[in-house]
Amino acid sequence: MVALDLSAGQLRHARTLSASSGVAVPLVQADATRLPLADASVDTACSAFGAIPFVADSAAVMREVARVLRPGGRWVFSTTHPMIWSFPDHPGKEGLTVVRSYFDRRAYVERDWAGRTTYAETHRTLGDRVRELVAADLRLLDLVEPEWPAGHDRIWGQWGPVRGRFFPSTAIFVTDKPAGSA
Repeated sequence: MVALDLSAGQLRHARTLSASSGVAVPLVQADATRLPLADASVDTACSAFGAIPFVADSAAVMREVARVLRPGGRWVFSTTHPMIWSFPDHPGKEGLTVVRSYFDRRAYVERDWAGRTTYAETHRTLGDRVRELVAADLRLLDLVEPEWPAGHDRIWGQWGPVRGRFFPSTAIFVTDKPAGSA
């Protein structure tokens, strides 16, 4: 197992967790579009809200993961469900009114007082993601859109039971590199 992140800060947190748990995991600082791994050297790759939403050229990430996966290898990643970009960032009824086109692919950007970007998340439709996977010669096995759990009434950020009953906040793509692929 190897853990990769672009952020030195995230890797510092990982080192702290590794030390406190006693589980040693090799940590590598790397860009997801240029993985420092050999071709066909990985059995399973995963990203839980990692690079995919934050990389302007996520198709490059798909190609790079396909390069390092062995034939038959799995690539599973989660992103913010693209549908949520159409709605305001609010967990209540105010978050149920469409304010932006689902097809508006401009990035969501937050800036500090000086106008510097402090957070940016790209937007792709479900179709865009599927086309990225197909172009990278990956096969989509499943697209999981988790439903809000029955009885769960806690609010987390812009998500809560009001919005959660109507549409998913997360999209999980389960893919593989077909056996016999180069």
